[in-house]
Amino acid sequence: MRTERGKNFIFSALSVVALWLIWIVAYFAVGDDYVLPSAWDTLAQTGKLLTDAEFWRAFAGTLLRAFSAFAFSALAGIALALAATLFRFVRALLAPVVSVLRTVPTVAVILMLLLWTPRIVAPVIVALLVLFPAVYAAALSELDKIRAEYGELTRVYRVSKARAAFRMYLPLSLRGMLGQAGAIFSLGLKITVSGEVLASTHHSLGGLMQEAKLWDMPTLLALTLLTVLLGFAIEGIFVLIEKTVGGRKCN
Repeated sequence: MRTERGKNFIFSALSVVALWLIWIVAYFAVGDDYVLPSAWDTLAQTGKLLTDAEFWRAFAGTLLRAFSAFAFSALAGIALALAATLFRFVRALLAPVVSVLRTVPTVAVILMLLLWTPRIVAPVIVALLVLFPAVYAAALSELDKIRAEYGELTRVYRVSKARAAFRMYLPLSLRGMLGQAGAIFSLGLKITVSGEVLASTHHSLGGLMQEAKLWDMPTLLALTLLTVLLGFAIEGIFVLIEKTVGGRKCN
């Protein structure tokens, strides 16, 4: 196990170094700081942002909107996935809705929401609409696995659907859901920031990016880098939560 983790760390470090070298080569090939700033200028601007109070207000606003979208989509997605596991007609009713939400153009939804909702709300709604199908599909897949494994047992012992759902299916599928939660949250963060850029949301990372794109490319790249690092950090937190939950179950 330690050897595998060591290999994964080495491969991850090599990929970071490769991206860094590609950036350096591209910088000298382009030869225009306005189009592609150097990595050093971008890192320097990143350090300045981390000492700027306005950045932290924007950071908190974006994180709150992303978390709100994730929380609402998780509650709705898991609840409806549980209902779809127990009742076939619910699964049939939700199938076309989920398909539509998966295929609807995100930018078109953002533009429509800008006409119907405040700029601060539109990114949350569009992220929720994108995340709900992902959460629903992930939860339904995990619940189906548990039901396939223990469904016959619940029928033999005549366990009620409600008891089976909340005492067996949901707890046993929790770890599998947590395994996908980090990636889903990162997706929600990306969609939230994209919505903020189009909506020019005040006190948001997307709003800062919208301002920076007009005059400050190093700031734009620094904001992008910090957003990516935030996504990585959140995924890491969910990995730790998953391992903690799994460890407790094993004990």
